Amino acid sequence: MDSAVSQIVIAVLGVGGTLAAAVITQRGADRARARELEHTRRLQQDEREYATLQARFEARRTCYAALSAGTRDLANAMAKVLHALEAGEVTEELRSELDRARRDHRLRHAEAQMVLPDPVAETASTANRHLGAMYGLLMRLDQGTARQGESLDTAWESFDKLWDPLWKMRHVMRVDLGITPPDQHA
Repeated sequence: MDSAVSQIVIAVLGVGGTLAAAVITQRGADRARARELEHTRRLQQDEREYATLQARFEARRTCYAALSAGTRDLANAMAKVLHALEAGEVTEELRSELDRARRDHRLRHAEAQMVLPDPVAETASTANRHLGAMYGLLMRLDQGTARQGESLDTAWESFDKLWDPLWKMRHVMRVDLGITPPDQHA
């Protein structure tokens, strides 16, 4: 009887061991699959975050390029009007070009205000104020309604001073994009 009992115990242990091995193997495979799924999920999340960061960066870069181009277009139109005022040859075409450049710049500036981080927005607003003041001065000179102390000479002085805020804006944009080191002076 002892040998029959021991054979039954051995058989039960063998079947139990086989079943336990299958369960343990299945649980290990399930855990490995869960880890693999979690790893895949993390990779996909990282890829989405990277794509979002890249899209934001590209939107800022595009915005900066458009704003910079708009400020230069407006400054160039202002220079043409200044030269024409000096020569006494301001035409409707020049006025229209200046007005178009101003409208384009204002639109780009307004769009940029929704995208720009605060340090860039501050320098862009400063540049915009200088451009607006210069535009007003040119309009008053063109219409013969210059204020006391306003003349072509003061207009040229103001125009020369306009470049500092424009260069500062460009510098801050380049720092924000990581092109220029922050400690490099504008």
